[in-house]
Amino acid sequence: MRKSTLLRPFAQYLRRRIRYRAALAVEIQEEIRKDLVRTARNTSYGREHHFESMETYADFKRLVPVGDYEDFRPYADRITAGEKDVSWPGTPRYLAKTSGTTSGVKYIPLTKDSLPNHFGSARNAIFNYVAETGHARWLDGKMIFLSGSPEMGSTNGIPTGRLSGIVNHEVPAWLRTNQLPSYATNCIEDWETKLEAIVDETIHADMRMISGIPPWVQMYYERLLSRSGKDTIKELFPNLEMFVYGGVNFEPYRESLERLVGQRIPSVETYPASEGFIAFQDSQTEAGLLLNTGSGIFFEFVPADQIFDEAPERLSLAEVQTGVNYAILLSSTAGLWAYNIGDTVEFVSLAPHRIRVTGRIKHFISAFGEHVIGKEVETALREVSGRYGAEVTEFTVAPQVNPTAGLPYHEWLVEFGQAPADPEAFAAALDQAMVKENLYYRDLIEGKILRPLILTTLPPGSFRRYMKRQGKLGGQNKVPRLANDRLLADGLLER
Repeated sequence: MRKSTLLRPFAQYLRRRIRYRAALAVEIQEEIRKDLVRTARNTSYGREHHFESMETYADFKRLVPVGDYEDFRPYADRITAGEKDVSWPGTPRYLAKTSGTTSGVKYIPLTKDSLPNHFGSARNAIFNYVAETGHARWLDGKMIFLSGSPEMGSTNGIPTGRLSGIVNHEVPAWLRTNQLPSYATNCIEDWETKLEAIVDETIHADMRMISGIPPWVQMYYERLLSRSGKDTIKELFPNLEMFVYGGVNFEPYRESLERLVGQRIPSVETYPASEGFIAFQDSQTEAGLLLNTGSGIFFEFVPADQIFDEAPERLSLAEVQTGVNYAILLSSTAGLWAYNIGDTVEFVSLAPHRIRVTGRIKHFISAFGEHVIGKEVETALREVSGRYGAEVTEFTVAPQVNPTAGLPYHEWLVEFGQAPADPEAFAAALDQAMVKENLYYRDLIEGKILRPLILTTLPPGSFRRYMKRQGKLGGQNKVPRLANDRLLADGLLER
């Protein structure tokens, strides 16, 4: 019997459970908070923060400070040194190694208790899709996850690697026969060499599900078409049925990816991070990602404009509102406590609790007090590109505070797959779209503090060449949409 037939009843069961738990999200979150505190009471962190006397959420906020990796680092250092019972009982099963812009290398613990959050949630996302749509044929063919190397190092006996590589070690046995590329190919570090090997292994396979970050999937598709001589990916993979992605907003890439595929492929968006699997798309018809409220994470939300305050307002799930930009905090079975992951989100629904990612706390432009965020630039560019028939491959935005002549401005560095016929009209329309998106930007334009944005068109491959120079080509690396300085912009303009 086919896997698609065998697993349909399980998918229906998971979908019912997901919907039931989503309806009780507020109550479940309170129980998770209590369980986390109870379980970690005798850890070093628990003793230092008086978990034994903690009863209410008010107690939790009073005794557990908001922190980022720099605040967690003293505990991380003890964990990586092999000490037990630091911020969660025992020692981690893995350490997810990641790089931060200010913290250097970061080590995020993945414990026996937190692993189900990562891998069970990924399973729930795709099986929920099966139950909702009835599309399950992808289970009977080959699937690929474009990821980092699964090769692991060791930190005082704890297996250590990138999260996307750790995932490869936790793929259930019943899926391994469907999975590509091979382990040896996945271990290739150089992205371009690895990509050629992936194309070798998949070009003649019955590919039915493809997963990865959109810009690197786009690169994979382009290589496939170049090698095969086919016009579209659907012509090469006629049974391709599903695209799973996360990490970046899909919309800026949608048009170019659908052109390469030859049609729209049903997709499932996920929101994974080394710190936890935060949300996933639970509906093909409703906007937003369902917050993963029943999987070992206690969520808190801070109005984004307060996140750097000494005593920011902290809200539980019961207190959030739609349309407000929040920084998101996690306390979890990984031993993270009121941990600021650096992302901002807003709720698009409270019944159930669905969010959309609006950007990164450190990825914004506020050189003049405008505080432009990722959601605003992506919305503006998507709307204007559609109007002008343009196709954007990649882009980023940076301030130009000290131009050689004239007023300061925002510079948009854009690599087009299909450039607009009239770039000046496109830039003017884009500026007007930003005026509508951000009131502070409008005031600066109308007050003659800023002049309208400048559009700089970059040659094909500019972003990839820049990422390669930085050693960040491929895997889970992403181009920041916004920066409050010109390091990325000037790097892209280097010849």
